[in-house]
Amino acid sequence: MRLDGRRESRNVRDVRGKGGKAAGLGLGGLVIVGLITWLLGGNPLDVIQQAGGLEGITGGGQTEYVPTAEEEALAKFSKQILAGTEDVWTAEFRRMGLTYEPPTLVLFTGSVQSACGGATSASGPFYCSGDKSVYIDLSFFSTMKKQFGSAGDFAYAYVIAHEVGHHVQNLLGTLRQAHTAMSQTSQTEANKISVRLELQADFYAGLWANHDNEMFNSLEEGDIEEGLEIASRIGDDYLQKQAQGYAVPETFNHGTSAQRARWLKKGFTTGDIEQGDTFSPRYTSL
Repeated sequence: MRLDGRRESRNVRDVRGKGGKAAGLGLGGLVIVGLITWLLGGNPLDVIQQAGGLEGITGGGQTEYVPTAEEEALAKFSKQILAGTEDVWTAEFRRMGLTYEPPTLVLFTGSVQSACGGATSASGPFYCSGDKSVYIDLSFFSTMKKQFGSAGDFAYAYVIAHEVGHHVQNLLGTLRQAHTAMSQTSQTEANKISVRLELQADFYAGLWANHDNEMFNSLEEGDIEEGLEIASRIGDDYLQKQAQGYAVPETFNHGTSAQRARWLKKGFTTGDIEQGDTFSPRYTSL
């Protein structure tokens, strides 16, 4: 991606170095295990509890935190991508006669407290509607690279844009409606609603890429292919087969590899928010 000269968002809360370390597996192991847990739609907090409990997370006795040059570069990159989402979604909401309220990006290390509860690096990136914030430990990107090999800057941008997509859903009321419906049905049906939410967030990530490129000529050759490749590697079917040798469709809550790549591509090729309805089609047609 071409980001030279691009502004950095000021809607950032940097609390790196103010968290703690997790007991049991160790932070490095927890991040790797938590990545798989996050991508499979599980609760990463279960990983922490099994590894020794949340009581192992503390800020006491911690030495001064000094980020690496690589991490500082990722922090700048994340702020620039967030700024791009602000520009794109401000214009999109204005077109719909609405006012866009940007989310806050919270950069943390080790552990963090959000309005949705406590979380650790093992949680992976997440959006909390309670404080309208996107949370990320930048070590997640390094883990992505190790786990999937081909992950690059657009793949990282896709992760951020996907979480911002959940913020868009929150502002438009989609997130609340979906969560209400999920609480009133069976787990299998709730999983299907979750898939619809996640695929729409993928679509919104693609829509962002389309308009960001129109505004700033930000995409380079191979960027979209890179995004589609990583999308295909984080489908529920792919990850379950990697983890256990087979897939259990009724437990899917993010979508298959084909679905995730298809909706990301649709968002990019159309750039039209009206094309991002993942709730009306039959589930088997997604």
